[in-house]
Amino acid sequence: MDEETVRKVARVARLDLTDEEVSKYAVDLEDILSTFEVLDEAPVTEDFDLTPVPVDDRLRDDEVLAYPDPARLRREMRTADGWVRGPG
Repeated sequence: MDEETVRKVARVARLDLTDEEVSKYAVDLEDILSTFEVLDEAPVTEDFDLTPVPVDDRLRDDEVLAYPDPARLRREMRTADGWVRGPG
């Protein structure tokens, strides 16, 4: 990245950089951008998915369960003013 671009970005970001910092950041940012260029070589396909391995939904069917009568449960539990008491 050239130093002029670094100066423009610094001005927009309201950073007061010295000439040495501009030179250093120009080199550092160029290294970072060149590192990301490897992504340009990645294969591109239209049927790309987020995972390289296909994942099928493995959900079980809903089953209707018979729950006990809530009134009976409250009678058998420790309650205080109709509220179920937890460990304490």
